Amino acid sequence: MFFRRTALALATTTVLALPLAAQAEPGGCVKGAVAGGVAGHFVGSGHGKGGAAAGCAAGMARRHHARKEARENQQQPPENGPPEGGAQSAPPPGNGGQ
Repeated sequence: MFFRRTALALATTTVLALPLAAQAEPGGCVKGAVAGGVAGHFVGSGHGKGGAAAGCAAGMARRHHARKEARENQQQPPENGPPEGGAQSAPPPGNGGQ
């Protein structure tokens, strides 16, 4: 009976948290811990806590890399944009464009 109530509470919480998870940052300790804990539970008895710990570490690493990549993308200037000052260079002198 206890297992049924726990499973129902977990399922309800998961369904209610789905809209919030869609807007969250990638990775993170809690998301990784939940995924790792579930995976560890299905692997065998006693592996849920280890899976949660490993999932937490993996989620934190994933979030770190996502934030690092976002910072690099913000600092990188556009590749094909006009030069600073917005002035366009004149065509090189030549034979009149022919």
